[in-house]
Amino acid sequence: MKKFRILTNTDGRIAVKSPFIIAAHHTDYYPKGNDQMGPSHFLKETNLGEDFNPALDFRMYYGKVVPGFPAHPHRGIETVTLVLDGTVDHTDSLGSMGRYQNGDVQWMTAGAGIQHCEMFPLLKENQDNRFELIQIWLNLPKKKKFSLPYYQMLWKEDIPVITVKEDLKHEAIIKIIAGDFNGTKALKPNSDSWANDEDNKVKIHLIDLLPQAKLTLKGSDPKLNRMLYLYEGPEILIENEKMSFKETAELKGDEDIVLQNLNTHTKLLLLEGMPINEPISARGPFVMNTDEEIMQAYKDFRETQFGGWPWKNRAPVHSKNTPRFAQFSDGTTEYPDSK
Repeated sequence: MKKFRILTNTDGRIAVKSPFIIAAHHTDYYPKGNDQMGPSHFLKETNLGEDFNPALDFRMYYGKVVPGFPAHPHRGIETVTLVLDGTVDHTDSLGSMGRYQNGDVQWMTAGAGIQHCEMFPLLKENQDNRFELIQIWLNLPKKKKFSLPYYQMLWKEDIPVITVKEDLKHEAIIKIIAGDFNGTKALKPNSDSWANDEDNKVKIHLIDLLPQAKLTLKGSDPKLNRMLYLYEGPEILIENEKMSFKETAELKGDEDIVLQNLNTHTKLLLLEGMPINEPISARGPFVMNTDEEIMQAYKDFRETQFGGWPWKNRAPVHSKNTPRFAQFSDGTTEYPDSK
């Protein structure tokens, strides 16, 4: 049996397996920003309010002035948001807020329920505003689905990055967001996360292969789910077979997999984890164990709004000159250089 198989992705969705629920890859070539931090012009095909056409150069998503995702709820999951290029402004129903940018990661535990807003302000008025983001939904086990909601920032300056030269010449650079690589461990994940227990073998890695680089991904357990997504570069060799741009390979859990880059710079996302062996019922922004729990989530949200929305509108953005920061529900504020 082959060590891997290639899966088909659709419209920016990356094929995943438990403990992951969804992984989405967004790339947008926004034009210059205007004084409201929105695009200087819209496309003829732009559908304000629900703009998701993957064939367009850029999308507004649910934003009408600034692109992004105005206030919306979650329950029963975590979101891990990797900003590869551009800016995200965060606000939520706890009263927390923040701004994070190129290379930063936000890890949010929705738990019992939270509303949050993710807007993509276009800060550059004199040049285009390329934007790229990967968001991963990581499931919570039943015993953690009603944990208190909160988030933490993994600032790019703090995330472990290692360089590997398997052939002693060509570099592979690994950014370790969750799990470990060759003994180098990630920052501590949220305490209620499936990733918090090392026995669950959760890994989220960004792999940067320079031309001709070789890298071996070690297997460990036949039950381990492993997905490798190629998000930049035309192709690589995986076990001497070609894997192309925006394809996902499902890797056998207990097999070592050899990657060999060709003549271009290539970037990949590696997701690994032991499955959560529980029933899943998912609808919209909620992921629970039963259909009844999903209906209860909608009822609870209608009645409580998960604490309400304390901001002046459903799509707030911070001022253009606001630096990267995170302000939490207890009023404490964190900056990347203050940790």
